[in-house]
Amino acid sequence: MFLRQLLGVLAALSVIALDACTVGPNYKIPDHALVNVPAARSAFLASTNPAVTAEALPHYWWRLYNEPKLDALVQLALTANTDLRMADANLERSKALLREAKTLRQPSVALAGSLAYAQLAGEQYLLPITPPISTYYESEVTVGYDLDLFGGIRRGIEAAQANDEAVAAARDLVRVNVAAETARAYADACGAGLQLDAAQRSLVLQRQSLDLTRELMRGGRAIDLDVTRSQQLVDELTAVIPSLEAERRNALYRLTTLTARAPSQFDRDLEDCATPPRLTQRLPIGDGAALLKRRPDIREAERQLAAATAEVGVATAELYPDVTIGLSVGSIGTTATALTSPTNFWQIGPVVNWQANQSAGRARIAAANASAKLALAHFDGTVLKALSDAESTLNLYVHDLQREQNVKDARDDAAKAEREAAQLEERGRATALDVIDAQRTLASAEQSLAQLESAISTDQVAVFLALGGGWQTSDSDHRRVSADSGQ
Repeated sequence: MFLRQLLGVLAALSVIALDACTVGPNYKIPDHALVNVPAARSAFLASTNPAVTAEALPHYWWRLYNEPKLDALVQLALTANTDLRMADANLERSKALLREAKTLRQPSVALAGSLAYAQLAGEQYLLPITPPISTYYESEVTVGYDLDLFGGIRRGIEAAQANDEAVAAARDLVRVNVAAETARAYADACGAGLQLDAAQRSLVLQRQSLDLTRELMRGGRAIDLDVTRSQQLVDELTAVIPSLEAERRNALYRLTTLTARAPSQFDRDLEDCATPPRLTQRLPIGDGAALLKRRPDIREAERQLAAATAEVGVATAELYPDVTIGLSVGSIGTTATALTSPTNFWQIGPVVNWQANQSAGRARIAAANASAKLALAHFDGTVLKALSDAESTLNLYVHDLQREQNVKDARDDAAKAEREAAQLEERGRATALDVIDAQRTLASAEQSLAQLESAISTDQVAVFLALGGGWQTSDSDHRRVSADSGQ
């Protein structure tokens, strides 16, 4: 009979809990959020440039370069990078905290027991006798269940879920940066090699010119000033080489540490790389709408806004009574009479906690609302930064491409002028100083072209980084902003 009544009471309480309301705002992205503005979802300003295409950005954009070495380095970094290991551990901790939050919806069960050989005091029980020395025991099972009538626990779980998804997005952002920084370090190493080759070629030619100028001076066809000017150019080119070598070595060190290896373990074969990775086809960029769905930092900020909104509900629920149903069953007495009717006890009933002075609670609600406003502002700012990053890197990329042909033409013109100056000098129609000036111009043009070609390679990586690709762990694992976000 007791068991049947108890089950009936628990069933009734379950119905009450299911019918309970949930206070606080239900989350959705505000209509006035910048992510919903049509201008944020339109095509990029550079999308009409012939160097780019509105095709979707591939998940693994670095494979577009068709360089197995780069593919292997990025894959190694995405497997072993220490920042990624930290992000994975942080996500693992977040999921554990989410599981902990969900346990609040489960009944709490506590077991207690004791056994003692003791002499009890009769006065303790208001008896004018001395109880016999005996073995006493006590056992109790206590079950509690929070009805969560106003949804404070449910809102707390919502907040924990959103925070967990924000941490997952933060981990994805680390993957984006690791992939891009690996490609950038590879490009920087090869770009420095390209500039180093240009400087060394110019130095070889200028040393030959210096030797020739000295011969001309001995033959009376040049003066000391010509030799000094030629020597000055040799010294200038020689001074450039150590800095380029250091730049290349530092890029290799950076690349090595990104792949979780000591700097001394850098790839020796990359010291010979003088061709920075560069796409030969049009760069796929998609549009603003795709960017907003893809960028992990936008997803992270949106989930933080969802968590902050849920916290408003958590704070609001504290204004209302918290009702917990408790059940205790146990037995206490001597072991000789263990579990007999006189030793058994049970009780069941609600426990109500309510803070009548609600000043502190309302202050917490105000603080939670302010935090939600802060999260929305951060969300809007993240959207603006993402769009700015994409437009700025694309703008730099297309303008560097436009400059490239002009710089190539300038290099070709400088080479032609240097050849013509040398021919005129042979015919006695130009001085050695004229030749040196032409050689200086050519060396500068060669360096400018090498620097620009290296910059274009890093420009492409910067565009891919701004577009937010590379976080996906498989082609099918393409996370989006959650369905309830309205995107």
